[in-house]
Amino acid sequence: MTHRPPPFLDRLALPLIAAPMLRVSGIELVSAACQAGVIGAFPTANCASLDEFDAWLQRLSAEAAGAEGAEGRIAPYCPNLIMRRDPAKVRAEVDLIVRHRAEVVITSVGSPAAVIPALHDGGCLVLADVASVHHAERALEAGADGLVLLTAGAGGHTGWANPFAFVRAVRALFDGPIVLAGGLSDGVALKAATVLGCDLGSMGTRFIATRESLGSDPYKQMLTHSSLDDVMTTRAFTGLPANFLRPSVVQAGLDPATLDESVSVQEARSRFGGGSEGAVVQRWADLWSAGHSVSGVSSIPTVTELVQTLTNEFGSAG
Repeated sequence: MTHRPPPFLDRLALPLIAAPMLRVSGIELVSAACQAGVIGAFPTANCASLDEFDAWLQRLSAEAAGAEGAEGRIAPYCPNLIMRRDPAKVRAEVDLIVRHRAEVVITSVGSPAAVIPALHDGGCLVLADVASVHHAERALEAGADGLVLLTAGAGGHTGWANPFAFVRAVRALFDGPIVLAGGLSDGVALKAATVLGCDLGSMGTRFIATRESLGSDPYKQMLTHSSLDDVMTTRAFTGLPANFLRPSVVQAGLDPATLDESVSVQEARSRFGGGSEGAVVQRWADLWSAGHSVSGVSSIPTVTELVQTLTNEFGSAG
């Protein structure tokens, strides 16, 4: 197979996506990432309304048209469409994405089939977030242009597969863009991902601990004092396997050893938020997520400073 990299790869300062994170990836973080030369991604759900989403896209599109990023480059911004939501709202978001001519979109939590035709008509590259070879094959059958491989160690909702095995299995059947998500702690790890056969890496936890992120100051400070051993995988808060910081669970008055791992998605929502006003402890707000890469967090830099550090590490990795 002849490898087909994403068309914007040569415009990036680093082959990296600042991962889309609920309650973390705000407009300032996304803008700063793009200006620094890495793709700035964000869940559309982070916008309180379609009007706010439109305003974000207007700002990011204007910056892309009129500003220069690192070394004369500015990276694309990347909305993240969470598919298992109100179909009418998703369609409205797709209309705005096409109107503003976004170059790339990540779809997650469900099949991208319903949105791919309209996004393709608008000239948008669609990357589908998947956690198994089966779902990778399904996404490609639906017309996805590339794949984000969610692997073990990712923050928030996590994958289960070993990244070495997962990347090589998918690369054996697909010659298009592959993004590795989960466990990338520094530029050396990102370089390793490219050697494996990935076009891009997706890094979340390191970007939570930046000055521009929407994470609270106590959250960022906890990241700097935590290590891989402080990350726990549990179904208790979302009904699905997700990685959270154990110290934040204890801080919220919960015992990590006695969490109910048998809850459904609906039960978890009623207990820990996601639309439930009665939840005393709210997931994501009171219970903080992080990936295994938290061991690489030791300070709270600006996005520009972080990207420069990662670029230096990537370059020195050989």
